[in-house]
Amino acid sequence: MKEVRKPKASPARAAASDIPAALAKPKRAERAAERRQAIIDAAMDEFIARGFAATRLDDIAKRAGVAKGTIYLHFKDKESMFEELIRTAIVPLVGRMQGTPPAGGTVRDMIEASALAFIREISTSRRGDLVRLVVAEGPRFPAIADFYYREVVSKGLAGMRAMIELGIARGEIANKGLAKYPQLLVAPAIIAVIWQSLFARHAPLDAIEMFRTHLDLIFGERRTT
Repeated sequence: MKEVRKPKASPARAAASDIPAALAKPKRAERAAERRQAIIDAAMDEFIARGFAATRLDDIAKRAGVAKGTIYLHFKDKESMFEELIRTAIVPLVGRMQGTPPAGGTVRDMIEASALAFIREISTSRRGDLVRLVVAEGPRFPAIADFYYREVVSKGLAGMRAMIELGIARGEIANKGLAKYPQLLVAPAIIAVIWQSLFARHAPLDAIEMFRTHLDLIFGERRTT
């Protein structure tokens, strides 16, 4: 009995059969990205509502609508999840504080624009809650504080110091000691974060105007025409 051979598929037909598989890969990647973002959003809600110590992965999974095991496909543990929140919500704001003034611009103009944008974002969004959480729970969880210092504080201070030194070189800043303590330049932002959570209901604080007054003390009052 002769063996019946099946006709070989044409190259065009074989290529066509690969199309569904090729289309499925981007869709799987999209779904994975959506699940990851849902986990991050749920983590933000849980950390802000419960604090770092009290937040459980079970609660995050329930809020995100995924199985607990799905979290481990994206994050090693609760700490790495919190680090991702800092990396995506806070670090980009610090990046705006680095660089040099545009042609014709002053150091004060650049500091004012970048710092005020930072203050607005921190004081009017949930980013401020993350900063307050680091302040409140960092002493008990030094790994969180270390990560925040490395990714946010150190980079922010480096950017501020560079702008201060440029301001001194240009004659815009008279006190050269400020370069040694760039923390002084961003102190109003820290005050605003703490004040907003503790005392705003008693005495609302205009953090923007406070910072402008702070800049007047450093650069001198702006001249009005």
